[in-house]
Amino acid sequence: MRVVALLSVALVMGAAYADTPSLDIISTTTLVPSLPDSSSMAEWHSSTLWIIIFGFILAFILAFGVGANDVANVFGTSVGAKVLTLRQACIIATVAEILGSVLLGYKVSDTVRKGILDVSLYNNTEKELMLGSLAALGGSAMWNLVATFFKLPISGTHTIVGATVGFSLCARGFHGVNWSTFGKIVASWFVSPVLSGIMSGIIYLGLNHFILKKEKPLEPGLRALPFIYGFTLLVNVFSIVHDGPAMLKFDLIPWWGSIVVAVCVGFLTAVFVQLFIVPRQRKAIHAQLDNEATKQENEVKFTFDSAENSRSPSPPSQELSVIEKGISPTTYTFSGTTESNGYIPAETKSSLLASGLDATSPSSNSLGVTHNSSQVPLVHTNQVKVISMEELSDKKDIDTERPEVKGLFSFLQILTATFGSFAHGGNDVSNAIGPLIALWAIYTEGSVAQRSPTPLYILLYGGLGISVGLWVWGRRVIQTIGEDLTKVTPSSGFTIEIGSAFTVLLASKIGLPISTTHCKVGSVVFVGWAKSSRQGVDWKLFRNIVIAWVVTVPLTAGISALLMLIFRIAFL
Repeated sequence: MRVVALLSVALVMGAAYADTPSLDIISTTTLVPSLPDSSSMAEWHSSTLWIIIFGFILAFILAFGVGANDVANVFGTSVGAKVLTLRQACIIATVAEILGSVLLGYKVSDTVRKGILDVSLYNNTEKELMLGSLAALGGSAMWNLVATFFKLPISGTHTIVGATVGFSLCARGFHGVNWSTFGKIVASWFVSPVLSGIMSGIIYLGLNHFILKKEKPLEPGLRALPFIYGFTLLVNVFSIVHDGPAMLKFDLIPWWGSIVVAVCVGFLTAVFVQLFIVPRQRKAIHAQLDNEATKQENEVKFTFDSAENSRSPSPPSQELSVIEKGISPTTYTFSGTTESNGYIPAETKSSLLASGLDATSPSSNSLGVTHNSSQVPLVHTNQVKVISMEELSDKKDIDTERPEVKGLFSFLQILTATFGSFAHGGNDVSNAIGPLIALWAIYTEGSVAQRSPTPLYILLYGGLGISVGLWVWGRRVIQTIGEDLTKVTPSSGFTIEIGSAFTVLLASKIGLPISTTHCKVGSVVFVGWAKSSRQGVDWKLFRNIVIAWVVTVPLTAGISALLMLIFRIAFL
Protein backbone atom coordinates (compact mmCIF):
# COMPACT_ATOMS: atom_id res chain seq x y z
CA MET A 1 0.00 0.00 0.00
CA ARG A 2 2.86 2.38 0.74
CA VAL A 3 4.22 1.81 -2.75
CA VAL A 4 0.84 2.54 -4.32
CA ALA A 5 0.45 5.67 -2.19
CA LEU A 6 3.92 6.87 -3.16
CA LEU A 7 3.22 6.38 -6.85
CA SER A 8 -0.13 8.15 -6.53
CA VAL A 9 1.61 11.11 -4.92
CA ALA A 10 4.12 11.11 -7.78
CA LEU A 11 1.28 11.30 -10.32
CA VAL A 12 -0.43 14.16 -8.49
CA MET A 13 2.78 16.11 -7.94
CA GLY A 14 3.83 15.57 -11.54
CA ALA A 15 0.50 16.83 -12.82
CA ALA A 16 0.67 19.86 -10.55
CA TYR A 17 4.23 20.52 -11.68
CA ALA A 18 3.20 20.43 -15.33
CA ASP A 19 2.68 23.76 -17.06
CA THR A 20 1.09 22.75 -20.36
CA PRO A 21 -2.58 21.70 -20.05
CA SER A 22 -3.29 19.61 -23.13
CA LEU A 23 -2.25 16.19 -24.36
CA ASP A 24 -3.90 13.82 -26.82
CA ILE A 25 -2.35 10.38 -26.67
CA ILE A 26 -3.55 9.48 -30.17
CA SER A 27 -3.20 12.84 -31.85
CA THR A 28 -1.28 13.22 -35.08
CA THR A 29 -1.01 17.00 -35.02
CA THR A 30 1.18 18.45 -37.75
CA LEU A 31 4.13 20.15 -36.16
CA VAL A 32 6.62 22.74 -37.20
CA PRO A 33 9.97 21.52 -35.95
CA SER A 34 12.64 23.79 -34.70
CA LEU A 35 15.94 22.47 -35.90
CA PRO A 36 19.20 23.55 -34.31
CA ASP A 37 21.68 25.04 -36.73
CA SER A 38 24.94 23.25 -37.46
CA SER A 39 26.90 25.35 -34.97
CA SER A 40 24.72 24.28 -32.07
CA MET A 41 24.46 20.56 -33.00
CA ALA A 42 27.77 19.72 -31.35
CA GLU A 43 26.66 21.36 -28.13
CA TRP A 44 23.29 19.57 -28.38
CA HIS A 45 24.95 16.19 -28.85
CA SER A 46 27.34 16.68 -25.95
CA SER A 47 24.56 17.77 -23.57
CA THR A 48 22.26 14.84 -24.39
CA LEU A 49 24.76 12.04 -24.97
CA TRP A 50 24.28 10.68 -21.44
CA ILE A 51 20.54 10.32 -22.11
CA ILE A 52 21.26 8.21 -25.19
CA ILE A 53 23.68 5.96 -23.28
CA PHE A 54 21.22 5.33 -20.45
CA GLY A 55 18.45 4.91 -23.01
CA PHE A 56 20.28 2.06 -24.75
CA ILE A 57 20.94 0.40 -21.39
CA LEU A 58 17.33 0.66 -20.21
CA ALA A 59 15.99 -0.41 -23.62
CA PHE A 60 18.06 -3.59 -23.47
CA ILE A 61 16.79 -4.29 -19.94
CA LEU A 62 13.22 -3.71 -21.11
CA ALA A 63 13.77 -5.96 -24.15
CA PHE A 64 15.18 -8.56 -21.79
CA GLY A 65 12.00 -8.39 -19.70
CA VAL A 66 9.75 -8.52 -22.76
CA GLY A 67 11.61 -11.60 -24.00
CA ALA A 68 11.45 -13.32 -20.63
CA ASN A 69 7.73 -12.59 -20.28
CA ASP A 70 5.94 -12.01 -23.58
CA VAL A 71 7.95 -14.38 -25.77
CA ALA A 72 7.62 -17.06 -23.12
CA ASN A 73 3.85 -16.79 -23.58
CA VAL A 74 4.21 -17.71 -27.23
CA PHE A 75 6.05 -21.00 -26.67
CA GLY A 76 4.75 -21.82 -23.19
CA THR A 77 2.11 -24.25 -24.45
CA SER A 78 4.52 -25.98 -26.85
CA VAL A 79 7.02 -26.62 -24.05
CA GLY A 80 4.24 -27.56 -21.61
CA ALA A 81 2.86 -30.10 -24.09
CA LYS A 82 6.37 -31.60 -24.47
CA VAL A 83 6.41 -31.15 -28.26
CA LEU A 84 9.44 -28.87 -27.88
CA THR A 85 12.21 -28.77 -25.33
CA LEU A 86 13.03 -25.43 -23.75
CA ARG A 87 16.23 -25.27 -25.78
CA GLN A 88 14.42 -25.96 -29.07
CA ALA A 89 11.78 -23.33 -28.25
CA CYS A 90 14.48 -20.75 -27.52
CA ILE A 91 16.27 -21.47 -30.83
CA ILE A 92 13.08 -21.18 -32.90
CA ALA A 93 11.94 -18.08 -31.01
CA THR A 94 15.30 -16.35 -31.45
CA VAL A 95 15.15 -16.70 -35.24
CA ALA A 96 11.44 -15.88 -35.54
CA GLU A 97 11.52 -12.92 -33.14
CA ILE A 98 14.51 -11.25 -34.83
CA LEU A 99 13.01 -11.75 -38.30
CA GLY A 100 9.69 -10.39 -37.12
CA SER A 101 11.28 -7.37 -35.48
CA VAL A 102 13.23 -6.49 -38.63
CA LEU A 103 10.44 -7.10 -41.14
CA LEU A 104 7.43 -5.91 -39.16
CA GLY A 105 8.73 -3.92 -36.20
CA TYR A 106 9.32 -0.61 -37.92
CA LYS A 107 5.62 0.15 -38.29
CA VAL A 108 4.59 -0.51 -34.71
CA SER A 109 7.61 1.32 -33.35
CA ASP A 110 6.53 4.40 -35.33
CA THR A 111 3.16 4.21 -33.56
CA VAL A 112 4.75 3.89 -30.13
CA ARG A 113 7.16 6.80 -30.54
CA LYS A 114 4.87 9.21 -32.44
CA GLY A 115 1.28 7.93 -32.25
CA ILE A 116 0.70 7.67 -28.51
CA LEU A 117 1.62 11.28 -27.80
CA ASP A 118 1.17 14.59 -29.53
CA VAL A 119 4.88 15.27 -29.83
CA SER A 120 4.25 18.80 -31.12
CA LEU A 121 3.56 19.79 -27.52
CA TYR A 122 7.26 19.25 -26.87
CA ASN A 123 8.46 21.49 -29.69
CA ASN A 124 11.38 23.61 -28.44
CA THR A 125 11.59 21.37 -25.35
CA GLU A 126 13.25 18.40 -27.04
CA LYS A 127 15.33 17.47 -24.01
CA GLU A 128 12.18 17.15 -21.91
CA LEU A 129 10.74 14.64 -24.38
CA MET A 130 14.00 12.68 -24.29
CA LEU A 131 13.86 12.55 -20.49
CA GLY A 132 10.26 11.43 -20.75
CA SER A 133 11.22 8.58 -23.08
CA LEU A 134 13.96 7.61 -20.62
CA ALA A 135 11.41 7.58 -17.78
CA ALA A 136 9.05 5.42 -19.86
CA LEU A 137 11.84 2.90 -20.51
CA GLY A 138 12.69 2.80 -16.81
CA GLY A 139 9.11 2.35 -15.61
CA SER A 140 8.35 -0.39 -18.14
CA ALA A 141 11.60 -2.26 -17.46
CA MET A 142 11.04 -2.32 -13.70
CA TRP A 143 7.53 -3.76 -13.86
CA ASN A 144 8.43 -6.31 -16.55
CA LEU A 145 11.26 -7.69 -14.44
CA VAL A 146 9.15 -7.77 -11.27
CA ALA A 147 6.27 -9.57 -13.01
CA THR A 148 8.63 -12.09 -14.59
CA PHE A 149 10.28 -12.76 -11.24
CA PHE A 150 6.87 -13.71 -9.85
CA LYS A 151 6.09 -15.77 -12.99
CA LEU A 152 3.16 -13.52 -13.94
CA PRO A 153 2.47 -13.11 -17.69
CA ILE A 154 1.66 -9.45 -18.36
CA SER A 155 1.05 -7.32 -21.44
CA GLY A 156 4.17 -5.59 -22.72
CA THR A 157 1.97 -3.22 -24.68
CA HIS A 158 0.16 -2.08 -21.56
CA THR A 159 3.42 -1.50 -19.69
CA ILE A 160 4.79 0.88 -22.32
CA VAL A 161 1.45 2.67 -22.76
CA GLY A 162 1.11 3.14 -19.01
CA ALA A 163 4.69 4.36 -18.67
CA THR A 164 4.33 6.79 -21.59
CA VAL A 165 1.13 8.27 -20.21
CA GLY A 166 2.74 8.45 -16.76
CA PHE A 167 5.57 10.73 -17.82
CA SER A 168 3.10 12.76 -19.89
CA LEU A 169 0.93 13.36 -16.84
CA CYS A 170 4.00 14.67 -15.08
CA ALA A 171 5.12 16.81 -18.02
CA ARG A 172 1.80 18.11 -19.37
CA GLY A 173 -0.87 17.50 -16.71
CA PHE A 174 -4.15 15.58 -16.35
CA HIS A 175 -6.14 17.40 -19.00
CA GLY A 176 -4.05 16.08 -21.83
CA VAL A 177 -5.01 12.40 -21.38
CA ASN A 178 -7.51 10.86 -23.75
CA TRP A 179 -9.57 8.91 -21.23
CA SER A 180 -11.64 7.17 -23.91
CA THR A 181 -8.47 5.47 -25.08
CA PHE A 182 -7.80 4.33 -21.53
CA GLY A 183 -11.35 3.00 -21.41
CA LYS A 184 -10.59 0.84 -24.43
CA ILE A 185 -7.42 -0.44 -22.78
CA VAL A 186 -9.34 -1.36 -19.62
CA ALA A 187 -12.00 -3.08 -21.73
CA SER A 188 -9.27 -5.09 -23.45
CA TRP A 189 -8.37 -6.69 -20.11
CA PHE A 190 -11.70 -8.51 -20.33
CA VAL A 191 -12.33 -8.62 -24.08
CA SER A 192 -8.99 -10.22 -24.98
CA PRO A 193 -9.10 -13.35 -22.78
CA VAL A 194 -12.84 -13.92 -23.22
CA LEU A 195 -12.84 -13.68 -27.03
CA SER A 196 -9.73 -15.81 -27.38
CA GLY A 197 -10.92 -18.31 -24.78
CA ILE A 198 -14.27 -18.76 -26.50
CA MET A 199 -12.56 -19.20 -29.87
CA SER A 200 -10.06 -21.79 -28.59
CA GLY A 201 -12.73 -23.54 -26.54
CA ILE A 202 -15.00 -23.96 -29.58
CA ILE A 203 -12.12 -25.33 -31.66
CA TYR A 204 -11.14 -27.76 -28.89
CA LEU A 205 -14.70 -29.00 -28.37
CA GLY A 206 -15.00 -29.61 -32.11
CA LEU A 207 -11.74 -31.57 -32.23
CA ASN A 208 -12.73 -33.47 -29.11
CA HIS A 209 -16.10 -34.46 -30.57
CA PHE A 210 -14.95 -35.45 -34.04
CA ILE A 211 -11.46 -36.83 -33.30
CA LEU A 212 -10.25 -37.12 -29.73
CA LYS A 213 -13.21 -39.02 -28.25
CA LYS A 214 -13.25 -41.61 -30.99
CA GLU A 215 -12.15 -45.11 -30.02
CA LYS A 216 -9.74 -45.03 -32.97
CA PRO A 217 -8.95 -41.34 -33.53
CA LEU A 218 -6.23 -41.85 -36.13
CA GLU A 219 -8.36 -42.06 -39.28
CA PRO A 220 -10.74 -39.19 -38.38
CA GLY A 221 -7.68 -37.14 -37.51
CA LEU A 222 -5.97 -37.91 -40.80
CA ARG A 223 -9.12 -36.98 -42.73
CA ALA A 224 -9.25 -33.62 -40.93
CA LEU A 225 -5.53 -32.95 -41.23
CA PRO A 226 -5.60 -31.19 -44.66
CA PHE A 227 -8.31 -28.80 -43.50
CA ILE A 228 -6.51 -28.07 -40.23
CA TYR A 229 -3.20 -27.35 -41.96
CA GLY A 230 -4.92 -25.26 -44.63
CA PHE A 231 -6.81 -23.17 -42.09
CA THR A 232 -3.68 -22.69 -39.97
CA LEU A 233 -1.64 -21.42 -42.92
CA LEU A 234 -4.53 -19.27 -44.16
CA VAL A 235 -4.83 -17.43 -40.84
CA ASN A 236 -1.11 -16.90 -40.38
CA VAL A 237 -0.34 -15.92 -43.98
CA PHE A 238 -3.13 -13.34 -44.00
CA SER A 239 -1.86 -11.85 -40.73
CA ILE A 240 1.58 -11.37 -42.30
CA VAL A 241 0.62 -10.30 -45.84
CA HIS A 242 -2.20 -7.89 -45.00
CA ASP A 243 -0.67 -4.46 -44.40
CA GLY A 244 2.66 -6.25 -44.08
CA PRO A 245 6.30 -5.20 -44.20
CA ALA A 246 7.28 -2.52 -46.70
CA MET A 247 10.67 -4.18 -47.01
CA LEU A 248 8.92 -7.06 -48.81
CA LYS A 249 6.45 -4.71 -50.61
CA PHE A 250 3.53 -6.36 -48.81
CA ASP A 251 2.14 -2.95 -47.88
CA LEU A 252 1.28 -2.43 -51.56
CA ILE A 253 -1.09 -5.44 -51.62
CA PRO A 254 -4.78 -4.45 -51.15
CA TRP A 255 -6.91 -6.21 -48.53
CA TRP A 256 -8.67 -8.37 -51.10
CA GLY A 257 -5.31 -9.34 -52.54
CA SER A 258 -4.19 -10.49 -49.09
CA ILE A 259 -7.31 -12.65 -48.83
CA VAL A 260 -6.65 -14.19 -52.25
CA VAL A 261 -3.03 -14.94 -51.35
CA ALA A 262 -4.01 -16.44 -47.99
CA VAL A 263 -6.78 -18.61 -49.48
CA CYS A 264 -4.51 -19.85 -52.26
CA VAL A 265 -1.75 -20.73 -49.81
CA GLY A 266 -4.26 -22.48 -47.54
CA PHE A 267 -5.76 -24.47 -50.43
CA LEU A 268 -2.38 -25.50 -51.85
CA THR A 269 -1.25 -26.50 -48.36
CA ALA A 270 -4.35 -28.66 -47.89
CA VAL A 271 -3.76 -30.42 -51.23
CA PHE A 272 -0.09 -31.00 -50.42
CA VAL A 273 -0.93 -32.39 -46.98
CA GLN A 274 -3.57 -34.72 -48.44
CA LEU A 275 -1.26 -36.08 -51.14
CA PHE A 276 2.01 -36.34 -49.23
CA ILE A 277 1.74 -35.70 -45.49
CA VAL A 278 -1.31 -37.86 -44.71
CA PRO A 279 0.12 -41.10 -46.20
CA ARG A 280 3.43 -40.45 -44.50
CA GLN A 281 1.80 -39.70 -41.15
CA ARG A 282 -0.39 -42.79 -41.39
CA LYS A 283 2.61 -45.00 -42.07
CA ALA A 284 4.74 -43.44 -39.34
CA ILE A 285 2.04 -43.57 -36.66
CA HIS A 286 1.09 -47.17 -37.49
CA ALA A 287 4.75 -48.14 -37.26
CA GLN A 288 5.01 -46.41 -33.89
CA LEU A 289 1.91 -48.17 -32.56
CA ASP A 290 3.12 -51.56 -33.81
CA ASN A 291 6.50 -50.98 -32.22
CA GLU A 292 4.92 -50.16 -28.87
CA ALA A 293 2.63 -53.17 -29.09
CA THR A 294 5.61 -55.52 -29.43
CA LYS A 295 7.34 -54.21 -26.33
CA GLN A 296 6.94 -55.83 -22.96
CA GLU A 297 4.03 -54.71 -20.85
CA ASN A 298 4.86 -51.70 -18.75
CA GLU A 299 5.75 -52.87 -15.29
CA VAL A 300 6.85 -50.96 -12.23
CA LYS A 301 8.35 -53.00 -9.38
CA PHE A 302 9.05 -51.91 -5.86
CA THR A 303 10.82 -54.12 -3.30
CA PHE A 304 11.05 -52.99 0.28
CA ASP A 305 12.42 -54.98 3.23
CA SER A 306 12.12 -53.84 6.81
CA ALA A 307 15.31 -53.75 8.82
CA GLU A 308 14.31 -56.55 11.15
CA ASN A 309 13.11 -58.81 8.34
CA SER A 310 15.79 -58.07 5.79
CA ARG A 311 16.98 -61.69 5.85
CA SER A 312 13.59 -63.22 5.22
CA PRO A 313 12.93 -64.65 1.78
CA SER A 314 11.15 -62.57 -0.81
CA PRO A 315 7.42 -62.74 -0.27
CA PRO A 316 4.95 -63.39 -3.08
CA SER A 317 4.18 -60.48 -5.34
CA GLN A 318 0.88 -58.76 -5.83
CA GLU A 319 -0.33 -57.37 -9.12
CA LEU A 320 -2.87 -54.78 -10.08
CA SER A 321 -3.86 -54.55 -13.71
CA VAL A 322 -5.33 -51.62 -15.56
CA ILE A 323 -7.08 -52.95 -18.66
CA GLU A 324 -7.85 -50.49 -21.41
CA LYS A 325 -9.79 -51.10 -24.57
CA GLY A 326 -7.47 -51.86 -27.41
CA ILE A 327 -4.38 -51.31 -25.27
CA SER A 328 -2.18 -53.83 -23.59
CA PRO A 329 -2.81 -53.97 -19.84
CA THR A 330 -0.50 -52.02 -17.56
CA THR A 331 0.64 -53.99 -14.53
CA TYR A 332 1.80 -52.61 -11.22
CA THR A 333 3.76 -55.19 -9.22
CA PHE A 334 4.51 -54.73 -5.55
CA SER A 335 6.71 -57.19 -3.72
CA GLY A 336 5.65 -57.72 -0.13
CA THR A 337 3.07 -59.22 2.17
CA THR A 338 0.27 -57.58 4.05
CA GLU A 339 1.70 -58.36 7.45
CA SER A 340 5.49 -58.46 7.77
CA ASN A 341 7.65 -56.61 5.29
CA GLY A 342 5.56 -55.71 2.23
CA TYR A 343 5.23 -51.97 1.86
CA ILE A 344 4.26 -49.48 -0.78
CA PRO A 345 5.89 -46.05 -0.54
CA ALA A 346 3.66 -43.01 -0.33
CA GLU A 347 5.32 -41.62 -3.47
CA THR A 348 3.40 -44.16 -5.55
CA LYS A 349 0.10 -42.67 -4.52
CA SER A 350 -0.07 -40.29 -7.47
CA SER A 351 0.59 -43.14 -9.89
CA LEU A 352 -2.19 -45.20 -8.34
CA LEU A 353 -4.61 -42.28 -8.43
CA ALA A 354 -3.77 -41.60 -12.08
CA SER A 355 -4.74 -45.21 -12.79
CA GLY A 356 -8.03 -44.92 -10.96
CA LEU A 357 -6.98 -46.88 -7.89
CA ASP A 358 -8.21 -45.93 -4.45
CA ALA A 359 -5.04 -45.32 -2.52
CA THR A 360 -6.48 -43.80 0.62
CA SER A 361 -9.03 -46.14 2.17
CA PRO A 362 -7.54 -49.02 4.16
CA SER A 363 -10.93 -50.68 4.44
CA SER A 364 -11.50 -50.93 0.71
CA ASN A 365 -10.30 -53.54 -1.76
CA SER A 366 -7.46 -51.28 -2.75
CA LEU A 367 -4.04 -50.30 -1.56
CA GLY A 368 -3.85 -48.30 1.66
CA VAL A 369 -1.64 -45.29 1.04
CA THR A 370 -1.70 -42.48 3.55
CA HIS A 371 -1.39 -38.81 2.78
CA ASN A 372 1.78 -38.50 4.82
CA SER A 373 4.78 -39.14 2.62
CA SER A 374 6.94 -39.78 5.67
CA GLN A 375 4.92 -42.86 6.59
CA VAL A 376 5.19 -46.26 4.93
CA PRO A 377 1.69 -47.69 4.58
CA LEU A 378 0.93 -51.38 4.53
CA VAL A 379 -0.68 -53.32 1.71
CA HIS A 380 -4.03 -54.42 3.01
CA THR A 381 -5.22 -56.82 0.35
CA ASN A 382 -4.14 -59.16 -2.40
CA GLN A 383 -7.14 -58.47 -4.59
CA VAL A 384 -6.70 -57.30 -8.17
CA LYS A 385 -8.75 -54.36 -9.31
CA VAL A 386 -9.69 -54.07 -13.00
CA ILE A 387 -10.57 -50.65 -14.38
CA SER A 388 -12.16 -49.99 -17.75
CA MET A 389 -11.16 -47.26 -20.20
CA GLU A 390 -14.37 -45.37 -19.45
CA GLU A 391 -13.40 -45.09 -15.79
CA LEU A 392 -9.93 -43.93 -16.72
CA SER A 393 -11.24 -41.25 -19.03
CA ASP A 394 -13.27 -39.74 -16.21
CA LYS A 395 -10.22 -39.15 -14.03
CA LYS A 396 -9.21 -35.51 -13.95
CA ASP A 397 -5.58 -36.37 -13.58
CA ILE A 398 -5.39 -38.16 -16.91
CA ASP A 399 -3.70 -35.57 -19.07
CA THR A 400 -1.58 -37.77 -21.29
CA GLU A 401 -2.51 -38.12 -24.93
CA ARG A 402 -2.55 -41.21 -27.08
CA PRO A 403 0.48 -41.50 -29.35
CA GLU A 404 -1.52 -41.25 -32.57
CA VAL A 405 -3.16 -38.01 -31.43
CA LYS A 406 0.15 -36.58 -30.29
CA GLY A 407 1.68 -37.42 -33.66
CA LEU A 408 -1.11 -35.62 -35.50
CA PHE A 409 -0.97 -32.34 -33.58
CA SER A 410 2.64 -31.91 -32.44
CA PHE A 411 3.98 -30.32 -35.62
CA LEU A 412 0.85 -28.21 -36.02
CA GLN A 413 1.42 -26.72 -32.61
CA ILE A 414 5.06 -25.96 -33.41
CA LEU A 415 4.08 -24.37 -36.74
CA THR A 416 1.47 -22.12 -35.17
CA ALA A 417 3.78 -21.09 -32.32
CA THR A 418 6.50 -20.18 -34.84
CA PHE A 419 4.12 -17.94 -36.78
CA GLY A 420 3.00 -16.41 -33.49
CA SER A 421 6.61 -15.72 -32.52
CA PHE A 422 7.24 -14.02 -35.87
CA ALA A 423 4.20 -11.78 -35.43
CA HIS A 424 5.16 -11.13 -31.82
CA GLY A 425 8.63 -9.98 -32.85
CA GLY A 426 7.08 -7.49 -35.22
CA ASN A 427 4.59 -6.18 -32.69
CA ASP A 428 6.22 -6.26 -29.29
CA VAL A 429 9.74 -5.27 -30.27
CA SER A 430 8.26 -1.77 -30.36
CA ASN A 431 7.57 -2.00 -26.63
CA ALA A 432 11.31 -2.26 -26.02
CA ILE A 433 12.80 0.01 -28.66
CA GLY A 434 10.00 2.46 -29.56
CA PRO A 435 11.12 5.02 -26.93
CA LEU A 436 14.75 4.28 -27.79
CA ILE A 437 14.10 5.09 -31.46
CA ALA A 438 12.46 8.34 -30.34
CA LEU A 439 15.55 9.15 -28.28
CA TRP A 440 17.87 8.41 -31.18
CA ALA A 441 15.80 10.39 -33.71
CA ILE A 442 15.62 13.46 -31.47
CA TYR A 443 19.33 13.17 -30.69
CA THR A 444 20.39 12.96 -34.35
CA GLU A 445 17.87 15.49 -35.72
CA GLY A 446 17.66 17.89 -32.79
CA SER A 447 13.89 17.97 -33.29
CA VAL A 448 10.79 16.26 -31.90
CA ALA A 449 9.55 15.70 -35.47
CA GLN A 450 11.42 12.35 -35.70
CA ARG A 451 11.20 12.31 -39.48
CA SER A 452 13.95 9.76 -40.06
CA PRO A 453 12.90 6.13 -40.64
CA THR A 454 13.40 3.49 -37.97
CA PRO A 455 17.04 2.36 -38.09
CA LEU A 456 17.48 -1.33 -38.86
CA TYR A 457 20.29 -1.78 -36.34
CA ILE A 458 18.07 -0.59 -33.48
CA LEU A 459 15.42 -3.13 -34.48
CA LEU A 460 18.13 -5.81 -34.40
CA TYR A 461 19.24 -4.49 -31.01
CA GLY A 462 15.72 -4.91 -29.68
CA GLY A 463 15.40 -8.38 -31.16
CA LEU A 464 18.70 -9.36 -29.55
CA GLY A 465 17.57 -8.15 -26.12
CA ILE A 466 14.30 -10.04 -26.44
CA SER A 467 16.15 -13.25 -27.37
CA VAL A 468 18.59 -12.93 -24.45
CA GLY A 469 15.68 -12.47 -22.04
CA LEU A 470 14.01 -15.61 -23.33
CA TRP A 471 17.17 -17.71 -23.01
CA VAL A 472 18.08 -16.48 -19.54
CA TRP A 473 14.73 -16.12 -17.78
CA GLY A 474 11.98 -17.30 -20.11
CA ARG A 475 11.50 -20.61 -18.33
CA ARG A 476 9.68 -18.87 -15.47
CA VAL A 477 6.66 -17.66 -17.44
CA ILE A 478 6.83 -20.71 -19.74
CA GLN A 479 6.18 -22.83 -16.66
CA THR A 480 3.19 -20.68 -15.70
CA ILE A 481 1.58 -20.81 -19.16
CA GLY A 482 2.50 -24.38 -20.10
CA GLU A 483 2.33 -26.25 -16.81
CA ASP A 484 1.06 -24.39 -13.75
CA LEU A 485 -2.14 -22.82 -15.07
CA THR A 486 -3.42 -26.05 -16.61
CA LYS A 487 -2.04 -29.22 -18.14
CA VAL A 488 -1.37 -28.79 -21.87
CA THR A 489 -1.28 -31.61 -24.45
CA PRO A 490 -0.43 -31.32 -28.17
CA SER A 491 -4.09 -31.22 -29.24
CA SER A 492 -5.15 -28.69 -26.61
CA GLY A 493 -1.93 -26.71 -27.19
CA PHE A 494 -2.74 -26.44 -30.90
CA THR A 495 -6.25 -25.15 -30.20
CA ILE A 496 -4.80 -22.59 -27.77
CA GLU A 497 -2.28 -21.37 -30.37
CA ILE A 498 -4.64 -21.18 -33.33
CA GLY A 499 -7.53 -19.73 -31.30
CA SER A 500 -5.46 -16.93 -29.80
CA ALA A 501 -3.77 -16.17 -33.15
CA PHE A 502 -7.10 -15.96 -34.95
CA THR A 503 -8.53 -13.72 -32.23
CA VAL A 504 -5.57 -11.33 -32.35
CA LEU A 505 -5.87 -11.15 -36.14
CA LEU A 506 -9.62 -10.55 -36.09
CA ALA A 507 -9.47 -7.94 -33.34
CA SER A 508 -6.59 -6.02 -34.90
CA LYS A 509 -8.36 -5.81 -38.24
CA ILE A 510 -11.61 -4.44 -36.76
CA GLY A 511 -9.78 -2.01 -34.48
CA LEU A 512 -10.27 -3.61 -31.05
CA PRO A 513 -7.41 -2.96 -28.62
CA ILE A 514 -6.21 -6.41 -27.65
CA SER A 515 -3.28 -8.05 -25.89
CA THR A 516 -1.56 -11.18 -27.18
CA THR A 517 -0.67 -12.13 -23.61
CA HIS A 518 -4.26 -11.82 -22.45
CA CYS A 519 -5.44 -13.82 -25.43
CA LYS A 520 -3.02 -16.66 -24.73
CA VAL A 521 -3.92 -16.84 -21.04
CA GLY A 522 -7.64 -16.74 -21.84
CA SER A 523 -7.27 -19.60 -24.31
CA VAL A 524 -5.27 -21.67 -21.83
CA VAL A 525 -7.94 -21.22 -19.13
CA PHE A 526 -10.95 -21.89 -21.38
CA VAL A 527 -9.42 -24.98 -22.99
CA GLY A 528 -8.27 -26.29 -19.61
CA TRP A 529 -11.78 -25.78 -18.28
CA ALA A 530 -13.38 -27.48 -21.30
CA LYS A 531 -10.95 -30.40 -21.04
CA SER A 532 -10.96 -31.08 -17.32
CA SER A 533 -13.82 -29.04 -15.80
CA ARG A 534 -13.13 -26.41 -13.11
CA GLN A 535 -10.59 -28.58 -11.32
CA GLY A 536 -8.38 -28.56 -14.40
CA VAL A 537 -7.42 -24.88 -13.93
CA ASP A 538 -5.43 -23.29 -11.14
CA TRP A 539 -7.89 -20.51 -10.37
CA LYS A 540 -5.75 -19.01 -7.62
CA LEU A 541 -2.90 -18.52 -10.09
CA PHE A 542 -5.32 -17.10 -12.67
CA ARG A 543 -6.58 -14.61 -10.07
CA ASN A 544 -3.02 -13.43 -9.44
CA ILE A 545 -2.46 -13.02 -13.18
CA VAL A 546 -5.62 -10.91 -13.55
CA ILE A 547 -4.53 -8.72 -10.63
CA ALA A 548 -1.18 -8.19 -12.36
CA TRP A 549 -3.04 -7.16 -15.53
CA VAL A 550 -5.19 -4.64 -13.69
CA VAL A 551 -2.31 -2.93 -11.89
CA THR A 552 0.04 -2.85 -14.92
CA VAL A 553 -1.07 0.47 -16.41
CA PRO A 554 -1.43 2.48 -13.18
CA LEU A 555 1.73 0.99 -11.68
CA THR A 556 3.95 1.67 -14.68
CA ALA A 557 2.37 5.11 -15.02
CA GLY A 558 3.22 5.86 -11.39
CA ILE A 559 6.82 4.66 -11.69
CA SER A 560 7.35 6.61 -14.91
CA ALA A 561 5.79 9.75 -13.42
CA LEU A 562 8.05 9.49 -10.37
CA LEU A 563 11.13 9.15 -12.56
CA MET A 564 10.02 12.04 -14.75
CA LEU A 565 9.47 14.21 -11.68
CA ILE A 566 13.00 13.46 -10.53
CA PHE A 567 14.42 14.17 -14.00
CA ARG A 568 12.61 17.50 -14.30
CA ILE A 569 13.82 18.69 -10.92
CA ALA A 570 17.39 17.51 -11.53
CA PHE A 571 18.01 18.32 -15.21
CA LEU A 572 15.50 20.95 -16.39
